Amino acid sequence: MYSSRSNLLIGFHGCDESVAQQLLTKPKKVKISEKPFDWLGHGFYVWENNYDRALQWAKDKEKKGQIKKASVIGVVFTLDYCLDLIDSEFIKMLSVYYELMQKDFSSIEKELPKNKDVKEDEHKDLLIRELDCAVIQYLHQKIKEEIEQDNTTLLKEFDSARGVFTEGGPAFPGAGVQKKSHIQICIRNMNCIKGFFLPRK
Repeated sequence: MYSSRSNLLIGFHGCDESVAQQLLTKPKKVKISEKPFDWLGHGFYVWENNYDRALQWAKDKEKKGQIKKASVIGVVFTLDYCLDLIDSEFIKMLSVYYELMQKDFSSIEKELPKNKDVKEDEHKDLLIRELDCAVIQYLHQKIKEEIEQDNTTLLKEFDSARGVFTEGGPAFPGAGVQKKSHIQICIRNMNCIKGFFLPRK
């Protein structure tokens, strides 16, 4: 009953300046991320109501030479039917699909992917989330297959995924709050995106 979320939200997408300009002028040309370590599976990523974190992410990419000029584009979107990993119902669901995936991998004697640290991360935040991504993608694929095989199933495909992430080390000595904590959204259904805008400074 409470799973569909149609209210409008504001998010920010860190990217190269050329990507921001393209999204403004050609908003239907949205490029989704399909990296094997995407934290919430494959889709279009935004930082929920967090301009500064989006810009910091883009600047980190610029320093590494992965983009030319750091920029941020604003996104107006809905979550609609969301795999919300702040919600107990969906955390339990993810655990169930992890167990199913584990059995599938075991049956073909294949090792599960693992979440990993990157060398330069002193806080060991497991920034390479290959296991998380694989489990979430497995869940999406199995739900899609179930719907295709049985049109009476109550399962539905997710439009988005949402998660809280803590990283970056303590905000102050002894703190439980982390410097880079944020809420991230992965949009799977591009109809959830209602428009893009240039954020005011």
